[in-house]
Amino acid sequence: MQFARGRVWGIAAALALLAGAANAGTFPDFGYQPPSTYKGPIFKLSQDYPKAKPASTPPDFFKLLPSPLTNDFEKWRPYAEAVKHYCLEGNVENDWYVEKNTVRHWYHAPWQHYGPSGREGIHGLTKEAKVQVQQLATSQKDPGQTYAVGIYNDVGGYTFGQVWKDPQNPDPSFTSQPNSFHDGTVVCKPLFVDVKLEQVPFLVNPVLWQAYITDSYESSNRSIKQVALIQMDFAVRDSRVPGTGWIFGTFQYNGAKTGKPGWDNLVPVGVMWGNDPEVTGNDYTNPTPSVTKINPAIKQSAINAKPELPPTHLGWDGRLDGPVDNPVSACMSCHMTAESPQLSPMNPTFQDPSKVPPVGSPAWMRWFQNEEAGVPFDKGALSTDYSLQLAAGIANFYQWKCDQGGVFYNAPNACQQAKNLRLKLMKSTTPPPKVYKIERDAVLEQLH
Repeated sequence: MQFARGRVWGIAAALALLAGAANAGTFPDFGYQPPSTYKGPIFKLSQDYPKAKPASTPPDFFKLLPSPLTNDFEKWRPYAEAVKHYCLEGNVENDWYVEKNTVRHWYHAPWQHYGPSGREGIHGLTKEAKVQVQQLATSQKDPGQTYAVGIYNDVGGYTFGQVWKDPQNPDPSFTSQPNSFHDGTVVCKPLFVDVKLEQVPFLVNPVLWQAYITDSYESSNRSIKQVALIQMDFAVRDSRVPGTGWIFGTFQYNGAKTGKPGWDNLVPVGVMWGNDPEVTGNDYTNPTPSVTKINPAIKQSAINAKPELPPTHLGWDGRLDGPVDNPVSACMSCHMTAESPQLSPMNPTFQDPSKVPPVGSPAWMRWFQNEEAGVPFDKGALSTDYSLQLAAGIANFYQWKCDQGGVFYNAPNACQQAKNLRLKLMKSTTPPPKVYKIERDAVLEQLH
């Protein structure tokens, strides 16, 4: 089921959803169909979610978990490389049309198609972020934009199928419990940039995809353009990890690694299993990097110190983050806010400047605690267990219902639900000198 080019879902599709169940074809594949001049493959949402928890054992890389956990990345390297192989195997050969993967099953999050940043129809990419000047390299003089597509293995796909079992009533109470995403859940997400490649040295020998994207981050006009692989993120559910039950990691592209285009050019930035709640400094925050600043006080992130990693900004005070991520956040810090409804922003700076707490203060550090899997960030919300795609998809669903105005008998209730679920950004008439707007996982963020 596809959307017409640049238009929202019509009444016929709405009625089809009303009568549907969570079987293949229930959820739209994408929101923006490429023009008729495009003759290549079309994205298909992988949505035949397992109806029973897969009986598979955890992936082999579980055996490579360092014990004890350490911030020495070299002890994590075998684990990180094994996860990368797990994510790429069978997907690279099929250009990430994952329904063709014959090695293992992968699934997409539904309801990423809706809205101005929704899925495009070539590779299923959603608009994620604006790339700021010099965010990637000191030689980067022009801004750009980021697009991405996330996939879940069969264990994670089962959880999505349970939340969306009734496609008219998504149930986040399923993920607001300790073992909703079971051990062995693996999430992989490649990210691509639309930038002037000659301005970013590590994007030499790029991996390029065609995508039906906007002309710029601020634009709504779409055309087929080439985007370059820059990053790949992963998350692994592992209950052996104290404090969070998750391991996050990220890779950065470096085309000089092999001297030719290829996914082998993804070099590890590091891994993260906690937010280092005791570290309150700000000396290693590095938004326009000429070098990578590794903070030795950070104990729950392990950062690659070898020169294979191009200069990168990392996250707040040296916590793990990727090159197109927010330099005053961190992988786990952002994702642990995933909840329904979204009662708090994903970072302390994503609100009215007058309400931003002092850096390192107890109010600031609320975003850098360690939160157990299945525990909501706010009282009064239900956890979506570190899945921003799940949280955003539920919010998009109720927003779509509201926007149909009359197709649904409970549209007023849907509008109230959408209002509750949608993250409200408070705007200031006197913003600080530098304001970044970043959209990640279909939820608008602000970085001051």
